[in-house]
Amino acid sequence: MEETGATVGVHDVSFDVNEGEVFVIMGLSGSGKSTLIRLINRLIEPTSGEVYIDDEDISKMSKEDLREVRRTKLNMVFQNFGLFPQRTVLENTEYGLEVRGVGKEERRQKAEEALDNSGLLSVKDQYPNQLSGGMQQRVGLARALANNPEVLLMDEAFSALDPLIRRDMQDDLLDLQEKMQKTIIFITHDLNEALRIGDRIALMRDGKIMQIGTGEDILTHPANDFVREFTEDIDRSKVLTAENIMEPALTINVEADGPNVALQRMRKEEISMLLAVDRKRYLKGSLTAEEALNARKNDKMLKEVIDKNVRKVEKDTLVTDIFDMISDSAAPLAVVDEEDRVVGVVVRGSVIGAMTDIDTKDNDSQSTTETEEAADKEGVSADA
Repeated sequence: MEETGATVGVHDVSFDVNEGEVFVIMGLSGSGKSTLIRLINRLIEPTSGEVYIDDEDISKMSKEDLREVRRTKLNMVFQNFGLFPQRTVLENTEYGLEVRGVGKEERRQKAEEALDNSGLLSVKDQYPNQLSGGMQQRVGLARALANNPEVLLMDEAFSALDPLIRRDMQDDLLDLQEKMQKTIIFITHDLNEALRIGDRIALMRDGKIMQIGTGEDILTHPANDFVREFTEDIDRSKVLTAENIMEPALTINVEADGPNVALQRMRKEEISMLLAVDRKRYLKGSLTAEEALNARKNDKMLKEVIDKNVRKVEKDTLVTDIFDMISDSAAPLAVVDEEDRVVGVVVRGSVIGAMTDIDTKDNDSQSTTETEEAADKEGVSADA
């Protein structure tokens, strides 16, 4: 400021965004995040540097080429909705297509499809002032998606909404992303929002990026004191998932192994229960020592005696959602992937550690001891 009379808005920032990723840029007021997103589509001209989309440098494009990129590849959703009050919901949604010269019937069809995906088709003939703030923002999102952009830029899009409506909009965005797999760059000052919706997060301060990583990376391995202080009040149980705290599972293949193999494995590992899987590790149930002895005594196959009602969670289940499931369970929970294959187990000690903001991934002796004690009680070896 003293040398130039100017304030540096964004300084020496470099990052990649993957196709289909929700990339969140967050920071406090004045950190440079909104300036950064406007540099991406050249609403603000960069002093120096490049912005590439599909190997094309937007910063070097002519105004005509840039206009075409904005019409076809980039769309932006603003905090203040940006709706035309004199146009109906449907007409607002059609606007981007109208500017592109899309025919009336085609743009109506695409706009109605976008409104249907956003749950707004029933109010298509109403005007913005007849809608709540949350519904108006849904219209803004539908208008952006109607153009079928490759990249969606969202600048504090939910910041003006009440907390409950804001959470609903986050859910809507996640649902739409699951269907449409857009590349989204999302600006926010709310760390909880960033952790909830972001595949990766870039944390900014004074125009610079302090750290880029997943929510777990930033919480468990802060790059510096600023990041550590910024994240210290976050409830990790609402960020960490079963995959983050699970242990390797001890299993028995019920299609190939018999009761003697099962009992020998239990003796060796000093446990009293195994997860039952097939050759492809699909979860079939659980097997206790008592059930294995019963199979041997009565000459039965293991799959005839296993308990098929084993409790399980998907690997992306939040720790806070696991707590109630495991608090009254004598056995660990099986952790499965999207195809129901076993990838690990969760024991009570790991959940308690996460719920009390103990980082179960670090080599903290107290946390390790608690996990081992809980594992012993639940019939799972400490190494399991």
